[in-house]
Amino acid sequence: MVLGTDESGGPEGPTVRLADSVERLRGELRQAQAAADGRALIDLARGILVERLGCSPTEAARQLESLAVQAGGAPLELAADLVNQASRDRIAEITPGFVAATAGLSSPSVGLRLRSAEAGALGGGDARTVAHSILEHALRPLGARAVAIWAAHPDQSLSLAGSAGFADEEPERWRHVPPGVPTPARQALDNRATTGYDTLVSAALPSIGQRELGGGRLAVPAGTGGRVIGVLEICWAGPLPAQPQPVQRQFEVLAALCATVLEARPASAYGSTAEQGAEQAADPHLAELLELTDGLNDPCLVLRPLLDETQTLADFLVRHVNAGFVDFAGRPRNVITGARFLDAYPLAAEPGGLFEKVEHVLATGEPFRTDRMRLAALVDGVPLATQARVSVSRSGEHVVVVWKLEDSAPKVASLLQHAQRLGRIGGFEENLLTREIAWNDTLFELHGLPPTAQPVALEQLAARAHPDDEHAIGRFLRSLLHHQRPASTAFRLQRADGIARHIRVVAEPVLDDNSRITAVRGAYQDVSAQHWTEVALAATRDQLAQTEQQSAERSRLALQLQHAIMPPSRGPLDLHDLHVAVRYRPAEEDHLVGGDWYDAVELPSGEVLLCVGDVAGHGIEAATGMVALRNALRGLAATGAGPAQLLAWLNSVTHHLTDSVTATAVCGLYHPGTRRLRWARAGHLPPVLLRDGQASTLPMLGGILLGAVDRTDYEEGEAQLEAGDMLMMYTDGLIERRDRSVEDSLDNLLAVARMPNLSGEPTDLEQRLDLLLRHTNADTDDDTCLIGVRVR
Repeated sequence: MVLGTDESGGPEGPTVRLADSVERLRGELRQAQAAADGRALIDLARGILVERLGCSPTEAARQLESLAVQAGGAPLELAADLVNQASRDRIAEITPGFVAATAGLSSPSVGLRLRSAEAGALGGGDARTVAHSILEHALRPLGARAVAIWAAHPDQSLSLAGSAGFADEEPERWRHVPPGVPTPARQALDNRATTGYDTLVSAALPSIGQRELGGGRLAVPAGTGGRVIGVLEICWAGPLPAQPQPVQRQFEVLAALCATVLEARPASAYGSTAEQGAEQAADPHLAELLELTDGLNDPCLVLRPLLDETQTLADFLVRHVNAGFVDFAGRPRNVITGARFLDAYPLAAEPGGLFEKVEHVLATGEPFRTDRMRLAALVDGVPLATQARVSVSRSGEHVVVVWKLEDSAPKVASLLQHAQRLGRIGGFEENLLTREIAWNDTLFELHGLPPTAQPVALEQLAARAHPDDEHAIGRFLRSLLHHQRPASTAFRLQRADGIARHIRVVAEPVLDDNSRITAVRGAYQDVSAQHWTEVALAATRDQLAQTEQQSAERSRLALQLQHAIMPPSRGPLDLHDLHVAVRYRPAEEDHLVGGDWYDAVELPSGEVLLCVGDVAGHGIEAATGMVALRNALRGLAATGAGPAQLLAWLNSVTHHLTDSVTATAVCGLYHPGTRRLRWARAGHLPPVLLRDGQASTLPMLGGILLGAVDRTDYEEGEAQLEAGDMLMMYTDGLIERRDRSVEDSLDNLLAVARMPNLSGEPTDLEQRLDLLLRHTNADTDDDTCLIGVRVR
């Protein structure tokens, strides 16, 4: 029976509205994915600007947006053009289709299929619905015929939580897999990795649907929070197809989705037997777990897994230590509580160590116990170890670690051990009658000897020291053995492994009732750190003085070079019917010497070249770059080319300079006969024109900054000047402020340019330039170049 459409809310009304909502949501998903792809291309373009310009990501984003506004296009189109020019690929050829995709015109993608599968899975009432959803939405397009979701249990058994694509009788036959049965899912759990088989028959492994689907199988572990709680098994009718990296990632995402569903469903939802339900009791509440651990006499830690950005186990957080906890390294409880497990016990990460056991228990739920295990801690670079009986178990999302130390050293011995560790001190005692020598473990390490080696006697000490220290050791032994007085000295120990250590030894004689020396006891202390710190401080002081001297010399040379080319003061210049005046204001700090430059010169063609520019950076590199670009533009202008062509050539020159120079510039050519000004800009601020008391900027022509790309074109504009006009070309040091946008700074510049003088009379060119330098409130302390031109 087919029902008609009922727009008044009849039987089919809700269905139609649901279909419209689904279609709208799919469109939004496609549009969101395309927008994300567009953002990736824009990020790539920003990265190119960061690499080429040496600027920050924020400055690169601002530059890209400014260029897009100036070009009158979308940022995505400009980004594609910039990437195309940088990598010389065919990105520009596919840009129209790519931009169209960002408008929501792209076709369904892998991301859409996975989102559809996720929506169906989360909306399903049980794991069977989840299996049907991921098969229909995500796996059938990849050629899969069936799927099974297995739940893993602590006793190593498996139960079928959900399936799709198999014959009706298969789920009932495979609802429970006892421990020890080698199935693809069991092997994936044991390996804790994705396991594939070209054909199930050749693998000789039983599994669900093997009679009807004996082809390729893929078993993907399903985990959440660092725990493997199930397996996603995918079946094909033919051999296992190729698994490229993107497809493998899809399978991992689907397995994570299954783990989420398995975690949310109780054990009874899987159709397991009553015995299995009893074995899969729910995890106790955290408060109950903490109460239980506090009742234990042995030291106990409650660990919570910490996952990284890829949802992979990275470490554990020590969530709680019980009242009976005693750190075997002697640290207080508050130092351990709240710390990362590997921060507190980094040596636990050794192969076969405690971290590996805890990770296995978290993943499988299988408890771990051992009567003897080495526990070690690294405190201030010194390893402290002991033997203990260890028990590890999982409780919900937490792991409980209980250890019982084999022996409890007296508190005084523990304090002594820490004192020796902190002072890097090793104690010794040498019996002069029996020639027996007792060393502690620290002393063997200090001398670079294994614990089984024979200790070094005092009379052999000179042979192991630097030859220049033999006399100091001789005086030490005479005071100790012959004068029977406590003594100390410092010497350089030359170890057998080639490492030299600076050692301080202090000792005292042990006398019997007859005041005869019978033994010597004392300690060696490693003072190498103190010695090398003093050496490093001395070297640092010398290096700092040298660096300051070199920096001052470089700043002086840069300033001399800048003043030689760009003198701070220069008289007015008359070129045909132009009266030209310039102002150059250097930075206040010598180390901020920049690359601002200007030029005004008559060309062989009779035209007048007017230009200003700004090389990025400060110091000698910026100054030498300024000289190179200024001289190059002068030489190129002699060819008679227009300003746009001159900037295109100058861009190539800038791009191929060995120092990766970038710069901005404005170039103008004035024809005296027609009073016509042709001009172009390369990422620079436009000139300002004053006419009849009004001030305005020339049009914002298109043109990327010099040196960003190898080849580019620049837009050229014309302006018809009249008698009495003033034209000003400047660098950003005139207007730039940290707390104001470029647009606001330009508005302030125009307002200052329109200001009359105090007497109300017309202002000449020299006065106007001084007025601009005095009243523009730039705060970046950058160099400033300013050219003023009045048409007579």
